[in-house]
Amino acid sequence: MTTKIRPRALVRASGGPRYAVALAVDALGTGLLRPFLLLYGVLVLGLSAPVTGLAMTAGVVVALVAMPAVGRWLDRGARSTVVAASMLVRVVGAALLVAAPAGYVWPFAAAALFLGLGNQAWPAAHAALVATVAHGRERDAALAGARALRNAGLGAGALLATACLAGGTAAVQASAAFTGLAYLVAAILAWSVHVRAQPADTPAAGPAPRMRALLAANVVYVFCLNVPEIALPLVLVTRLHASPVWSAATFVANTVLVVVLQVPVTVLLSRFPRRTVLAFGGVVLAVSYLGFLGATSLGDGWGAPAVAAVAVVCTVGEIVYAGSATALVTALAPAQVLGRALARFQLSTGFGLAVSPAVITALAARGPAALWGSLAAATLVSASAVVSEKQRSNPVSHSRPGGGRR
Repeated sequence: MTTKIRPRALVRASGGPRYAVALAVDALGTGLLRPFLLLYGVLVLGLSAPVTGLAMTAGVVVALVAMPAVGRWLDRGARSTVVAASMLVRVVGAALLVAAPAGYVWPFAAAALFLGLGNQAWPAAHAALVATVAHGRERDAALAGARALRNAGLGAGALLATACLAGGTAAVQASAAFTGLAYLVAAILAWSVHVRAQPADTPAAGPAPRMRALLAANVVYVFCLNVPEIALPLVLVTRLHASPVWSAATFVANTVLVVVLQVPVTVLLSRFPRRTVLAFGGVVLAVSYLGFLGATSLGDGWGAPAVAAVAVVCTVGEIVYAGSATALVTALAPAQVLGRALARFQLSTGFGLAVSPAVITALAARGPAALWGSLAAATLVSASAVVSEKQRSNPVSHSRPGGGRR
């Protein structure tokens, strides 16, 4: 059980100092580009917003098809190589983006595909690397620490990108080029840590867990990640007629809270079973959704501050979910099939993130009760499914033989 936060031990459990720098540089580059990729297609390449959005969605969906191959690659022992490859793929995407001529959608679609491939492959590869270096609750804290570091980098990159937007299309193109350079530097650093597992030496631990209820529940859980970016701006601006400043403030608060609280909350809850913690996170999220429903009923005036206050509760639920979901998968999966288990989990995450904008906007059009009531009910059902699912294999929470540095 992890009961204390020791920064040096946390960095070591996360892959070491060079890998931590690689994560920070990669997140900075991602923050520079990902939140403004749609604007790049519209402002720099002169594409229409619907066409740009369709190309981005297609890139994410096609990238998900590659996840089974990523899982098999990881199960052959690759760790830091897969992480570096996920970053190098995004170098190609950034290069295609910079080279794309104005008015042509296919070069942009190709760039979105390569960026999507890297974005989908990275979480599974990173989790597999950490699971090879660290074990038990120390691994959970390391995963939480990496998420906090990544959110800090994403936030810093987004701030830089906002400044670039004020500089016109040339500055936006320069930010895309810098993103590609950041991915390249991060890939070199990640590859240099030389972490590899040795699955041939791992004793048999039974078949890969099916995790059907967990994967289905995860599709619903990940909607919380798009609440600050999509659902709250919709409610605040179109329903409550509040200033866009409220939307920006809630997003910034979400980022800061994740950076500050992700590790402490994960460590604090490490005394409880991961499955119980994940279900508890779902309950917190459902309560926050009902809180949003109540806040929107206040109307103009008090509505926006109330939504901002409830957003803190939603962020806590997100933190609990993020600190337990991947950790539960790494604990359930036998070492020799860890890659495939993480790939399936990332498939459910990617699918949930892909469909949530369309679902959220469709529900929001039917009113606050339809939006928040549906999200609360679905999340409570998912939390119940997580608790009731029978564990098909014993958690591997103490050690993973046959893995490490070399």
